[in-house]
Amino acid sequence: MTKKDRGKVWLGVASIVENAKGEWLLVKKTYGGLKDVWSLPAGFVQEAETVTTAAMREVLEETGVMCKVVGLVGFRSGVILNDISDNMAIFYCRPVDELAPFMLQEREIHEACWMAPSDIVVHELSSVMLKEMAQEHVARHMHPIIEDINPGDVFGYSEYHLYFKK
Repeated sequence: MTKKDRGKVWLGVASIVENAKGEWLLVKKTYGGLKDVWSLPAGFVQEAETVTTAAMREVLEETGVMCKVVGLVGFRSGVILNDISDNMAIFYCRPVDELAPFMLQEREIHEACWMAPSDIVVHELSSVMLKEMAQEHVARHMHPIIEDINPGDVFGYSEYHLYFKK
């Protein structure tokens, strides 16, 4: 999907993938405002895709790491140049295989690593949003994913997720 195809309301996803050591999966992009800065694997939701599916797909495409969404930890929203609504759902995920080697999407990502939140906060190349989130224990703020509900066949959902803290 190109920038032109997105219209003026954007929906993106980012994933905090945390391993058993408490480290987060980070990437350095090859382009844009986050070029050469540590950030989360992220991208845009595509047609016929839930935000959950998009989050897992983007992590896999950018790093080669398969992950499972555990819950929603935050939502970022802003307006670019008084024109474009830019929105991003931020998920908490766990890797399926923590020892899998990185397989980078080289046209978009030139480096990936696992980094402890305490190191993220002080690292000079961490993005602003990443530093802000690394100061908190994000799992405490998570709204778990509820996948086993059906709002009714009348709606025709082929996939349905609710993020709600009970």
